[in-house]
Amino acid sequence: MRFRSALVLVAAALGIWGILRAQRPFQQYDAAEYVDFPLPPDWNAKTEWTRARLRYPSVYGGFRGEDLNWTIDYPRSDRHLLQGIRRLTRIDARSVEQVVDLDDSGDVYNWPMMYAVEVGHWALPDSQAAQLREFLLRGGFLMVDDFHGDQPYHDVSSEWQVFIASMAKVFPDRPIVDIQNSDAIFHTVYDLDDRFQVPGWQWYRSRRTYEAGETGKIPHWRAIYDDKGRVMVAICHNMDLGDAWEWSDDPRYPEKWATLAYQIAVNYFMYDLTH
Repeated sequence: MRFRSALVLVAAALGIWGILRAQRPFQQYDAAEYVDFPLPPDWNAKTEWTRARLRYPSVYGGFRGEDLNWTIDYPRSDRHLLQGIRRLTRIDARSVEQVVDLDDSGDVYNWPMMYAVEVGHWALPDSQAAQLREFLLRGGFLMVDDFHGDQPYHDVSSEWQVFIASMAKVFPDRPIVDIQNSDAIFHTVYDLDDRFQVPGWQWYRSRRTYEAGETGKIPHWRAIYDDKGRVMVAICHNMDLGDAWEWSDDPRYPEKWATLAYQIAVNYFMYDLTH
C-alpha cells in the first residue's frame, strides 16, 4: 500500500513538473507602435498571477507584411496596467504580460485570463476558434476591447460584424448580452453603476469621445456567460481601455477616464479569480 501511495505521489509530481515545463517563457515582441521597449527590473520575478495578451491573425494578414493588430498599445499599456493592479489590489501580479497563441501546443491553458485588443479586425480560423471555446469552457476568461461601431461603411463590414464573425465560430449557440448593473463583475471591488465611455488617445486630437460615427457614441459592456452564469467573455465595445492604461501617465489624458479604465480592469480580474 505504501509503495502504491509513493507511486501516486511520484506520478503527481511528474505531472505538475510537466505542466510547468510546458509553460512558454516570457518573450517580448516588436509591435506596431513600440520596438525594443525597456523591461522593468523585476520582469523575471516569480509571481502568482500573469495577465496574458492574445496574439491572433487579423483580416489584414494577407495584405500587410506584418500582422500586428494584436500589438496595438503593447507593451506600454500592459506594463502600466500591471503596475496599477499591483498598487490597487493584493494580486501578486507579474510586471510583464504573456503573449499567448491559440495553437496546437496547449500553452493557452496555462494562462487563465487573456486580453485581446482591436478584435474588430481579428479573423480566427476554425482551429483557433475551437481552442478558444475549449479554453473558456474549462474556466478561462477573455476580455476584449478597443473596437467601435456596428454599421457597415461603404460595403465594408463594421468592426462589430468582424468581431461577431469569429466569435460566432467560438460560440454559435451562446448569445452576447448586456451585463446588468447588478452583476457581480461590476461590484467585486469597485461599485461601477455610473459608467461612461472611455475614449482612446484620438480624443486629444479630435476632442471626440467616440469613434466610428453615430454608432460608436454609446459604450456597451457585454458578455457571454457559461451555463452557471459566469462571465466567460467580457466585451468592452465602443471604448478604448487599452489607450487609457497606455496614456495614464500623461497629464494630457484626463484622469477620470484612466481611473475608470483601471477600476474596470480590477473588477474584471478579481471577478475572474473568484468566480
